[in-house]
Amino acid sequence: MKKTLTTIALSITGLVAFAQQDAQFSMNMFNRLAVNPGYAGTNKALCATLLYRQQWTSFPGAPKTGLLSVDYGQIAHGGIGLTVDQDQLGFEKTLKAKLAYSFHLAVGPGILGIGLDAGMIQKSIDGTKWLAPDGSNSQGTGTANTDQAIPWGGAAATTYDVGFGLYYTTSKFYVGLSSLHLPEQTLSKSGGAASLAYNFDYKVARHYYVMAGYTFDLNEQFKLTPGVLAKSDASSTQVDINMLLKWNNMVFVGASYRLTDAIPVMAGLEWPMKNQKSTLKFGYSYDLTLSAIKNHSSGTHEIMLGFCQKFAKPDKKQGHMNVRFL
Repeated sequence: MKKTLTTIALSITGLVAFAQQDAQFSMNMFNRLAVNPGYAGTNKALCATLLYRQQWTSFPGAPKTGLLSVDYGQIAHGGIGLTVDQDQLGFEKTLKAKLAYSFHLAVGPGILGIGLDAGMIQKSIDGTKWLAPDGSNSQGTGTANTDQAIPWGGAAATTYDVGFGLYYTTSKFYVGLSSLHLPEQTLSKSGGAASLAYNFDYKVARHYYVMAGYTFDLNEQFKLTPGVLAKSDASSTQVDINMLLKWNNMVFVGASYRLTDAIPVMAGLEWPMKNQKSTLKFGYSYDLTLSAIKNHSSGTHEIMLGFCQKFAKPDKKQGHMNVRFL
């Protein structure tokens, strides 16, 4: 049974590597900066978000993802942002870090953010954690490297990364269009000697994202925000459709539908502080798996922590001279 699950895990690893999908989050409505640099600073505040996702609990080699994003508005005619995330799947790990700048333009009733981000992406593989279907690995029965795409002793490669995005928002509506990994870099590493030689190549595919949402005021207490996030690498596409209900701008509950994959349910709190200028956020989501992997998984857990601090612009002092008093 263990060998069967391991084989499935390795197959999924191969599919993910082929599709080149970025790490996904169920509470993506709180994670817009990571996929669209145009979002940086558009909320005119200093905000930080921490997300942790443990996918397919109890599954061997299950994905674990952590992400930190920080952005600040009202600077250099726009906003800046920082995103760092790490995604681990079995014996492979991906680390990304990038800085973003968004130039803001007043367009109609809202703000258009034109954003660019730049940073690094690193892919590493720990071959000592790789387990073949026959139970052999670099620390076990095998003495020769039968798969030259797997560096048994471990390897890592790093390169630069660039993304671009447009993001438009009003008090009720938002829409964004972005593309990440524009250079489509290839991470390569070769080494080893004789029977342990390897040639590790990982192609970073260009990704495309489309997001949109609208907030409906049901009454003085309840607000309903439907939203959608579509992502594609031109060979595979994934769509998340979500609905978030908020009470008194403090408590939220919601659900999503990820096509052919899962139904995430979520709940959380937004706690206002210091005369509504600061807000603490906490959210939790649980994915009900729909795919065939549900027979081997106990679901997916995700936790979100957030903080926002709004800065009021100082009142401009005005002086007037009265000709009656010189």
